[in-house]
Amino acid sequence: MLMTRSPDAPIGVYDSGVGGLSVLRHIRAQYPNEHLIYFADSGHAPYGDKTEDYVVARALIVTDFLLKQGMKALVVACNTATVAAIKAVRAKHPELPVVGVEPGLKPAAAITRSRKVGVLATARTLKGEKFLQLREQIAAATQTEFLLQPAVGLVDQIELGDLHTPAIAALLDKYVTPLLDQGADTLVLGCTHYPFVQDGIERVIRDHASSGVTLIDTGDAVARQLGRLLEAAGLLRPAGGDAATLHGYTTADVSALAPAFANLLGLTPPVEKIDV
Repeated sequence: MLMTRSPDAPIGVYDSGVGGLSVLRHIRAQYPNEHLIYFADSGHAPYGDKTEDYVVARALIVTDFLLKQGMKALVVACNTATVAAIKAVRAKHPELPVVGVEPGLKPAAAITRSRKVGVLATARTLKGEKFLQLREQIAAATQTEFLLQPAVGLVDQIELGDLHTPAIAALLDKYVTPLLDQGADTLVLGCTHYPFVQDGIERVIRDHASSGVTLIDTGDAVARQLGRLLEAAGLLRPAGGDAATLHGYTTADVSALAPAFANLLGLTPPVEKIDV
């Protein structure tokens, strides 16, 4: 498929739901001149309990849609989709700059003192072949033990939009406390939804009387990598033109994504529901 490769074309940011907004905010902060399209595949979420083939199929459908909107680069702002599908996306669209998100195992291993790192992620991410290979490589090279914790149900609760509910607090207690009990001094937020409940995670850490626990959010690194790819391709949008735009698409109801933009980022872009 031919695509518009112009600096003025938008960047596509794709997630299974609203979690990718945590990556979008880093992109907007670092590249305020860029036009952006955010795609929330909420009508087919959550991805964490889906098969790999299902996630691959959805990722290819979403990529094709965003290409039709003229995007110049794609950020797969979903850990589960990155692990399951980014290889297939790159294979089908080798001309397209594509950046994925991966749990920050390498930076976590570099800073842990206890050599124990907790990884919060979806079940699908933690079962992914690419993730497991990465874990084995880094564990062997750094003598780090990675404690894997599937956070079942947490994405569903975050998607509801209220980040301070008893249900979210209970899930964070359930999933974070065992990692602290095992001596983890570094926690990897292995899903782009999780930075939005960072305050709740920090509460669990305080209640546990743990000190010196570091949280790893890779959104900033993803944005920097995007910038490197755009610069190398001559696709960075220069300053001085029309104001940057942001448009949202969702496969669920607009009433889910629009409030997420407002509540999580303080933004009110146009949002459309589509069927793909």
